[in-house]
Amino acid sequence: MFSENLKKLRISRGLTQAQLADKLNLSVSAISMYEQGRRKPDSDMLCKICSLFKISLDSLLGSNPIERDVNEVIVEMTQNLKDQTGLMFNGMPMTKEEREKVAQAIEIAVAVTFSDKKFTKSN
Repeated sequence: MFSENLKKLRISRGLTQAQLADKLNLSVSAISMYEQGRRKPDSDMLCKICSLFKISLDSLLGSNPIERDVNEVIVEMTQNLKDQTGLMFNGMPMTKEEREKVAQAIEIAVAVTFSDKKFTKSN
């Protein structure tokens, strides 16, 4: 389960084994062995992996396919937006500050949408 989930997470984030290894300060062969189920990470490494992918330990170790909640998707999407370079608005390159403002606007819109739904359901 862990091995399959790690591979799915890595691929879903568009990372190679080498890139993931670099982010976790591991060798490529360690990542490969994790994904093949030939080696298991220690508890510290499990925490690093969960932190990197912004998921719970239950999601990482669970036998069910990883289901990402809306917050995880929003965090990933806004972080990708903040990290992008070369984005344009009205034909002009967006600055880092402008990308961060757009990401904040997305986060606010999601928060308002969910608070509206909770409010509607409780009435």
